[in-house]
Amino acid sequence: MASPAAPEMLPPQNVRSPKPRGLHLTASPARSGYNALVKTSVVLLAIVAASHAGAADLRVGIIGTDTSHVPAFTKMLNGDAAAKDHVSGARVVAAYKGGSPDIEESASRVEQFAEEVRTKYGVEIVPDVATLLSKVDAVLLMSIDGRKHLEQARAAMAAHKPIFIDKPLAATLEDAREIARLAKSAGTPWFSSSSLRFGAVANGPGAKVAGATGVSTWGPGPFEAHHYLELAWYAIHPVELLYTLMGPGCREVTRVSGANEDVIAGLWKDGRMGTVRALRPYGDYGAVITRGREVTVFHPKAAEAADYRPLVLEIVQFFQTGKPPVPNEETLEIFAFLDAAQRSKEQGGKPMALR
Repeated sequence: MASPAAPEMLPPQNVRSPKPRGLHLTASPARSGYNALVKTSVVLLAIVAASHAGAADLRVGIIGTDTSHVPAFTKMLNGDAAAKDHVSGARVVAAYKGGSPDIEESASRVEQFAEEVRTKYGVEIVPDVATLLSKVDAVLLMSIDGRKHLEQARAAMAAHKPIFIDKPLAATLEDAREIARLAKSAGTPWFSSSSLRFGAVANGPGAKVAGATGVSTWGPGPFEAHHYLELAWYAIHPVELLYTLMGPGCREVTRVSGANEDVIAGLWKDGRMGTVRALRPYGDYGAVITRGREVTVFHPKAAEAADYRPLVLEIVQFFQTGKPPVPNEETLEIFAFLDAAQRSKEQGGKPMALR
């Protein structure tokens, strides 16, 4: 999340999702049985309206300007349309600073990045989340502090705004599950992902060929004192890379901690094993995939591994369609994996089942 910059499909068409007017429905006791259907319909109607809105871009709002992802994503959406990394179909129009005074990486950068997107890319800085939600069609929840994500996501979901939640999804498994519950109740689409899922390692030649018998990944794994799930802060990247290559289905996790790295081993229900090396303070990204006697190594250049554009393309397409590119259930299993790893460390490396 802090330095260095972390990775932290068809190109979408230029569309705009206008605010749905005349769709503010209030459920009465007589219609209580239809609440979930009504909420889902509001979101789907807004998405359908967006698909017929012509050439204008979706209006996107940012919650939390304390991560380098904010100027990076905004540059791709609002910058020079002729630039190689430009992504069409959406534009950041407003941002709420947010910030966490007790996290140095947040407090030292929240004002800097807010001013950068305001002056370089014309983003309006607004005083609160409610004002932001009144101006946008979709939300990028970018706050680096996972503790804040539940409450910040709650407001966006209540407003039926499709929402991408940057890593970490939450600081605890319980918060992650509550975010998912709120989204389901509101009928609001959401997803969360590391950019590594769509990057050079996971999509290298042969990376996703069927038949992998095991996968090992590695990447940075520094901790942040306020996040109970230590691996959620930064090692979420190599963990998500592991899931991208292995798929869901882990049943048990063992974690061993050393002075400069943690090794996390997952046992899948089908007997396969996947491991993650979380390096401290930082390190490159990579993966080794085994298929019987065949071994494939992916260790791209740092710039390729940290390319955000594939993720931003997926985010825009998600805002346009309401269909998350990563199943919510898989994202929740990743957090159950992180939770089991934390409990394993606390028990001296004892294997722990996902809960």
